[in-house]
Amino acid sequence: MKERIEKLLADVEAFKAEKIEEVEQLRIKILGKKGELNELFASFKEVANDQKKEVGQLLNQLKVKTQERIVELSSSFAQKEEKGDNFLDLSLPISDDNLGSRHPLSIVKNEIIDIFSRIGYSISEGPEIEDDWHNFSALNFPKEHPARDMQDTFFIDKEHALRTHTSSVQVRVMENSTPPIRTISPGRVFRNEAISARAHCIFHQVEGLYIDKNVSFADLKQTLLYFAKEMFGEKTEIRLRPSYFPFTEPSAEVDVSCNICSGKGCNVCKHTGFLEILGCGMVDPNVLENCGIDSKVYTGFAFGMGVERIAMLKYQINDLRMFFENDIRFLNQFKSTI
Repeated sequence: MKERIEKLLADVEAFKAEKIEEVEQLRIKILGKKGELNELFASFKEVANDQKKEVGQLLNQLKVKTQERIVELSSSFAQKEEKGDNFLDLSLPISDDNLGSRHPLSIVKNEIIDIFSRIGYSISEGPEIEDDWHNFSALNFPKEHPARDMQDTFFIDKEHALRTHTSSVQVRVMENSTPPIRTISPGRVFRNEAISARAHCIFHQVEGLYIDKNVSFADLKQTLLYFAKEMFGEKTEIRLRPSYFPFTEPSAEVDVSCNICSGKGCNVCKHTGFLEILGCGMVDPNVLENCGIDSKVYTGFAFGMGVERIAMLKYQINDLRMFFENDIRFLNQFKSTI
């Protein structure tokens, strides 16, 4: 893989274009949805552990170099249009007042993805309409099991429903991959809940999965501590509390020290100094066996977090509904100032 990345880097640096269409072809080839870069990221899990840091740096270098080269070449094709004494200078910067803004959920989701990408996690996606096997049964939710009542589901028919979590994507990954597996699954999920300041029938999750030989709960804790510090700051602390999920055993809820009061206690954290952000645990052996993975050879951990929950903590937003109302006054607060 290293040789392939270095060859692409050399090709990008030496690339010359005679027309703007060739620049677009380069962008699609390297940065497109089915481009070289996404293929390399998908294969990253196969890289030996002692080479992951070097290869990861090369991948980031390839992405940055390609983006810079495309901008450079595109700028060179910008031409002045002259009409009498008037002309249009395409190189002039636009007014800051016309800049759009990313949705806060997109900002937070991309930041979460970036954090886990830096430690070797690939991105996996799946359908929003799921069958019973991938959404429930494979995850240790047998038919008529009371744990199914933990999630109020939008059923389409007896065998299909709108997915209630992105764990269904992890099942598909396990069914079609050979360990080691290290992936995160961002996506939209649906639950039949009353809409309020703290709940919604539509929300977003990022779930993570790591399966390999000799994976322990200590690995899980250290991974989540790294994430918390990267997302909320170096002084952030985490706390794990015992919990229950059908697809993990043991299971835990994870709290982070309140970034509003710095852990001293306030109304937001109910004077505990901590706020809950995600659930996690070691993958239940039954789930591994359901997906064709030998639970006597491999172990793993999984975790899942709500993007809205992280965004509310990060930006100190107290009403979940604001993310879905498309109020320009709210969205303008996230407008880029670059």
